Amino acid sequence: MTNRPFKSGESREQASLFPPRIEDYVAADNPVRAIDGFVDALDLARLGFRHADRRATGAGQPPYAPSDLLKLYLYGYINQIRSSRRLEREACRNLELIWGLR
Repeated sequence: MTNRPFKSGESREQASLFPPRIEDYVAADNPVRAIDGFVDALDLARLGFRHADRRATGAGQPPYAPSDLLKLYLYGYINQIRSSRRLEREACRNLELIWGLR
């Protein structure tokens, strides 16, 4: 038996010539692409989303876009994620969901 080193990935500090794109990690047939296309094709104001065209005014954080929230809820429904806390966690670490919300 030889004393070969284990296979390992690149160092976290290693700079790449071409940084990876999130687009490269989401397959062409991934359902999140269908969700993205479906929601983008909807006229949310006409469907009853009253604040779909409103811009944030006043103090505080601007609101989330209704289209992004709808994408998030549809993603959770398709993937059987019922908890809003779990959806929040997925939105921070799941690359396909990060892609869908950008």
